[in-house]
Amino acid sequence: MIQPLQLNQVQLVSKPFETNAAKQAATPAEFTQSFGQYLEQALNSVSAQEKNVHTLNDKFMIGEVDASEVLIAASQAQLGLSLTSQVRNKVVEAYQEIMRMQV
Repeated sequence: MIQPLQLNQVQLVSKPFETNAAKQAATPAEFTQSFGQYLEQALNSVSAQEKNVHTLNDKFMIGEVDASEVLIAASQAQLGLSLTSQVRNKVVEAYQEIMRMQV
């Protein structure tokens, strides 16, 4: 049925009894890779929501599902796409701001 967009669980920033040797800072490449994976998962989730809307729409035409289910799925897909485009806009703005910085 309708799958809600699930974000990764929040991880603890630090543990009180960890030693400094146990803590290792992630490299910029690791941060970039993890952010890239997060964006890829988010885009795949939006794509899956849109496919779900098309499937439910076809089932509605046959008479297998209710109109409310189609409307809910369509609203969720629309919100997901809207969020994705807003995040994209913010990333582009941040990139442009970085490019305007004088070094």
